[in-house]
Amino acid sequence: MTTKEVSVKQLIGGGYNKFWHNKQFYRVIKGSRGSKKSKNTAINFIYRIMKYEWANLLVIRRYSNTNKQSTYTDLKWAANKLKVGHLFKFNESMPEITYIPTGQKILFRGLDDALKITSISVDVGILCWVWAEEAYQLEDPGAFDTVIESIRGSYDDPNFFKQVTITFNPWSERHWLKREFFDEETRRNNVFSTTTTYRVNEWLDDVDRKRYEDLYRTNPRRARIVCDGDWGVAEGLVFENFMVKQFEPIEKIKQIQETTHGMDYGFTNDPTTEVSSIVDLENKEIWIYDEHYELAMTTQDIYNMLERKQLLKAPITGDSAEPRLIKELNVKGARRLHKSIKGKDSIKHGISFLQGFKIYIHPSCEHTIEEFNTYTFKQDKEGKWLNEPIDDNNHIIDALRYSMERYHLNRKENTTQKIKALQSLGLS
Repeated sequence: MTTKEVSVKQLIGGGYNKFWHNKQFYRVIKGSRGSKKSKNTAINFIYRIMKYEWANLLVIRRYSNTNKQSTYTDLKWAANKLKVGHLFKFNESMPEITYIPTGQKILFRGLDDALKITSISVDVGILCWVWAEEAYQLEDPGAFDTVIESIRGSYDDPNFFKQVTITFNPWSERHWLKREFFDEETRRNNVFSTTTTYRVNEWLDDVDRKRYEDLYRTNPRRARIVCDGDWGVAEGLVFENFMVKQFEPIEKIKQIQETTHGMDYGFTNDPTTEVSSIVDLENKEIWIYDEHYELAMTTQDIYNMLERKQLLKAPITGDSAEPRLIKELNVKGARRLHKSIKGKDSIKHGISFLQGFKIYIHPSCEHTIEEFNTYTFKQDKEGKWLNEPIDDNNHIIDALRYSMERYHLNRKENTTQKIKALQSLGLS
């Protein structure tokens, strides 16, 4: 079987020439949505594996189970795009990719247990490359450096080089990636870092481009991150009382024994979301441990998701704007799903209540992390911050507000009911 000739230059398009040829130890690319950074990186690695017979690649993400739906799929796509898919063996169950002519490997791991990664070895050549995808989820530079220690040794070839490639969306300037790879005063040695945007992606259609460009009108601040690949900044954020923190949800639930769940509904343009949290009222802490974020979900899709998450018997507060959907889900079996309370200033009161907590977000909740880092107040024409948030990219946050209603909006009503009950019994 022969390999068909493909124009790599034509395949990758513009904007990535320096990235493609760079051989410094750290090759770092932050980019906007739709900037083709992940696809280009995948094509680059398939091309390089075939070019350098000594090379093996370790692909890491924060959690091992996310590799299969992202990096593994992208690399398989890249091999087929280069018309060389028949030269690779794809083992989806592990997952693992083998270059058949030489036995070189592409291995996939998560930072669930960084110490186990350091013992990885290969049969052919040397493990010399690492790709850290969605690196913004890596909250601990120490765990990342533990993985880098697995890139050691040398190979007798004048073209040999070791390299760590890092790709991510830059949600916040407070992240360690900015300090380590972009700030001139503190960046590591031997670093190539760059920023790409959707404008270098020739294959976006007019609908995609219009969606990005419209964001400059509706939410200019978020557009600088999503469209321009700039760092998110803390100024004007609605919530400054949050941090991304690794914790064990099961252990935390056993310890606090108080969970709450909320849902917001969308379809074509907005997602349906679900967020689950552990609420420590005594210490004023919220531990967000699970999320769902998906477009075009039918009633059955939502029911299946709740069933999969074992939430059919859990009390869930859903957006009251969708009473028919809530009723349909009740009939199907989500009987404790109920509508939210919406009234005058309910958004303001809900936000104010959440601001009184320290909020911890599990690093697996990537959409929650994005929303908290981009949810900002409006500004007037003079640039003064207003006490009103921009109604955009807040679907998880809305679901969180709904889930917390029972701790403040119903409190007065519940207290009155309890007093009346006690009075009727002659106990008050």
